[in-house]
Amino acid sequence: MSDLRTILAENLRRLRKDKGLSQEDLAGLSEVDRTYISLIERKRNSISLDKLEQIATALNVDAYLLIKP
Repeated sequence: MSDLRTILAENLRRLRKDKGLSQEDLAGLSEVDRTYISLIERKRNSISLDKLEQIATALNVDAYLLIKP
């Protein structure tokens, strides 16, 4: 079983690309820094529930989909 950080990284990258968004686009929509998005996608950073919700809202998905295996 993959760890949660890996699941989040893979789901975030897939959902972002499926919606045709760059990391910079998503950062603007979610009001977080682009480098933060990059760090999450590269499994270099943890994420708070508040940030998870912001990113999910920007992607127009339920937050649980970002951490669902």
